[in-house]
Amino acid sequence: MQEANRLKRLPLYLFTIIDDLKEKAISKGVDVIDLGMGSPDLPTPKHIVDELCKQAKVPGNQRYSRPNGKAEMAFKEAIADWYKTRFNVDLDPKEEVLPLVGSKEGISKLYLTFLNHDDIVLVPSPAYPVHFNGVIMSGGILYNIPLSEENGYKPDLTCLSSDIIRMSKILCLGYPHNPTTAVVDLDFFKKVMNWAKDKNIIVTNDLAYSDIVFDGYKAPSILQVKDSKEKAIEFHTLSKSYSMAGWRVGFVVGNKYILKSIAKTKSYMDFGIFRAIQMAAVKALRGDQTPVKKAIEIYRRRRDVFVDGMEKVGWKVHKPKATFYVWAHVPLKYSALTSMEFAKFLVEEAGVVVAPGTGFGEYGEGFVRFALVEPEERLKMALKRIKKVLELEG
Repeated sequence: MQEANRLKRLPLYLFTIIDDLKEKAISKGVDVIDLGMGSPDLPTPKHIVDELCKQAKVPGNQRYSRPNGKAEMAFKEAIADWYKTRFNVDLDPKEEVLPLVGSKEGISKLYLTFLNHDDIVLVPSPAYPVHFNGVIMSGGILYNIPLSEENGYKPDLTCLSSDIIRMSKILCLGYPHNPTTAVVDLDFFKKVMNWAKDKNIIVTNDLAYSDIVFDGYKAPSILQVKDSKEKAIEFHTLSKSYSMAGWRVGFVVGNKYILKSIAKTKSYMDFGIFRAIQMAAVKALRGDQTPVKKAIEIYRRRRDVFVDGMEKVGWKVHKPKATFYVWAHVPLKYSALTSMEFAKFLVEEAGVVVAPGTGFGEYGEGFVRFALVEPEERLKMALKRIKKVLELEG
């Protein structure tokens, strides 16, 4: 039995590779420190878990989810109110808000909804894998826009030819940025929307890390730009802010016609989110935000410990203003290795798992990403092991 050709075009999924490296090391008795996948290690706040347990016992919540049911509308209204409070953006809960089984699912279904075989998606590279793999899975054409450190990891849209623009249907952004940790201000989004205003292109922003910000930085929403809802949508998730990664709950907001089409695709492919989870998500968005603030402070301390420690062991890295990642050049000493080879070397020699940059696309080569999802003591232990690797004889 042969897989579809589009599936053959895909590389092995990044985190499948990471898990394989990790399991091989563990099988050899290595105490692995996993800084590979961005899966929060902090527990979901108790009041959210308690709400799930309560709502799971309600018989009506155990039935199929329906688009405009009581639980579904409660969640949509909570999302709209959260956007109003967070970004001063007004949303119609019924038409401009669409809950998702995680934002990853939503991005992939956006592509499935709109792409024909000759449609281009503009994806700044490196990027979160579904931003580009989802294009291939949907049969569209991927066009990478290289991101450079010199340009603050922001895409140069002026370099695109008229032929590329004519065939382009979607521009997929994601700020605060995974994996590079780059941040932007509202002026950046204004320039993007100004560029797009006379083009037949859907503009998307993946805002997963809007809350994980430091040093006074505040992440803007693309929907804060005047008239942006004419062609823009924005994805979000409860995975990071509320440590609900395994719950699979997110949402997309913005242009009602785009959302209506995505909802049409979803209606053929899923029945939505378990109602008890939606009610727990309402509790997350409307409830006590103190746990979010505490989580951000924990990530800030981890960032400082790790970045300062990297400097001391001789591996210079940038201190991020957002996300819980550190994006780093492969050390000069090992620059002859690909990022995948270096990641494999690091887990074999140090028991430290990282994500190779190439897993984030063509222009991620030469880098690795550290996810700060281990306690400070484990991060300090990882630094000691990394120091030994950097001191190895050539």
